[in-house]
Amino acid sequence: MYYIVETNKSFEQVSNDLDEAVKSHDFGVLHIHNLGMTLRSKGIDFTEDCKVFEVCNPMQAAKVLAIDMRLNMALPCRISVFTEQGKTLIGLIKPEQMLSALSQDTALAAIAKDVEQKMIMIVDAAK
Repeated sequence: MYYIVETNKSFEQVSNDLDEAVKSHDFGVLHIHNLGMTLRSKGIDFTEDCKVFEVCNPMQAAKVLAIDMRLNMALPCRISVFTEQGKTLIGLIKPEQMLSALSQDTALAAIAKDVEQKMIMIVDAAK
């Protein structure tokens, strides 16, 4: 269900590299949520770092929505860079498994498989 890899890069370096990898694989970064900073700004004692990158390939998103508009609630895809117990990790929830829980449409499954493969390539390029 998850694809998570460890990197030897710093949290900031892998965040920068992920941004570049997303763009080089025909995806775009729609927004970056800095969850660690947000939690700390609310007075929560949160020691880990976590950035969630909302990423999208517009052509693939349009295909998904043409099949089932309700799937807008599963978009955009997300890739996270986070620290855990001194390790820096990059991960995602696999789109193929996630969307198969929401639809049995074979065309959607093919799109999700393609998106998943590209997202794994993005993560591997950034690590």
